[in-house]
Amino acid sequence: MRPIEASDLHPDPIRQFARWFQDAVDAQLPLSEGMTLATVDAEGRPSARVVLLKTFDERGFAFFTNYLSRKARELEARPDAALCFWWPPLGRQVRIEGRAERVSAEESDVYFATRPRGSQIGAWASDQSATIPDRRVLETKAEELIRRFEGRAIPRPPHWGGFRVVPRSIEFWHNQDDRLHDRFLYTRNRDGWIVERLAP
Repeated sequence: MRPIEASDLHPDPIRQFARWFQDAVDAQLPLSEGMTLATVDAEGRPSARVVLLKTFDERGFAFFTNYLSRKARELEARPDAALCFWWPPLGRQVRIEGRAERVSAEESDVYFATRPRGSQIGAWASDQSATIPDRRVLETKAEELIRRFEGRAIPRPPHWGGFRVVPRSIEFWHNQDDRLHDRFLYTRNRDGWIVERLAP
């Protein structure tokens, strides 16, 4: 792969991310929107899971979840979060660090309305991260909800919505031969973004 120079990158990391994300979409990579979300609990113990990027813009990177889930509870208590995208066929990784905040109720309503009806039912049926005795409990609850909402629009559950990770740093990593990878770190300051090349 051709090495990357600073001049190849857009000065705005959100615009640069948009380029790489579109490359992943155009390459039809499975779950190109999949990103690892890392959080920490009250004792500083980390945990990570894959969530799906739903929107991004100059405000940050948004995903949606149950607000009673472990990840949501951890983000409410300690809002620092990290995201990581990994697109192996392209030899690219993007790491984002920042502060998580809830998106507005209006944004959550709009996105929830676009979800397949089965996923809407699932959002009501699952007490995410809670212990359940068996799968049948979940299926029974879903069946009850299907009957409850039959013939009408399903509203967004009050315990379900989005988070946005507002970035303070974004790193772009590009694979190169002999592990001489290209790494560029964007860091936010009062005047915008500064860009530095990092050793691999």
